[in-house]
Amino acid sequence: MEINKYIDHTLLKPTASKAQIIELCKEAELYNFYAVCVNGCYVALAKNQLKNTAVKVAAVIGFPLGAMTTEAKVYEAKDCVNNGASEIDMVINIGKLIDEEFDYIENEIKEIKQAIGNKVLKVIFENCFLTAEQIKKACELSINAGADYVKTSTGFGSGGATIKDVKLMKSVVENKAQIKAAGGIRDITTALEYIELGVTRLGTSSGVSLVTKGVSDKNNY
Repeated sequence: MEINKYIDHTLLKPTASKAQIIELCKEAELYNFYAVCVNGCYVALAKNQLKNTAVKVAAVIGFPLGAMTTEAKVYEAKDCVNNGASEIDMVINIGKLIDEEFDYIENEIKEIKQAIGNKVLKVIFENCFLTAEQIKKACELSINAGADYVKTSTGFGSGGATIKDVKLMKSVVENKAQIKAAGGIRDITTALEYIELGVTRLGTSSGVSLVTKGVSDKNNY
């Protein structure tokens, strides 16, 4: 198994510097990761660094809280695509989901998907704040809106991906959407367990240690 092709090599910390993003891209090229995942301000830089490689650029939208207006998220998504992103990882409006404003959630996902055209859309739920029923509902809304992936977490909430949540998500989406696990994936055993459950993408800043079967700093998402 080529675990490197499952990895979105990620650096989303607010302290991320230009030099660190360049290093992230160098590592992604060296280990042939599927993509790098960065904040919007670094999309153009990452795209330029990876222009002669097969590594994709993913950008986060409405990150990490998801509480921006739909219009703001749509603009952000378009801007990132214009700057070279081929994948968008958007955070849903968690409060709206909890308030059962399901039309709002579905329409927002749909608008962003329409805005980015044939680019890949991953929808981040932040499962640590949700009940099982809310996770299931978020999966249904994402499928209805045309999302390509459902994603467990931002890595900045009170918890990251869990086996239990991934099993739940898989039971709902089946083959109608793919699953990205993110948050706290730092060792090869855990990574392989997610893949065996049907996860097709892993969001982690520990990509290098995963492919070399090491364990990274446990304080690092």
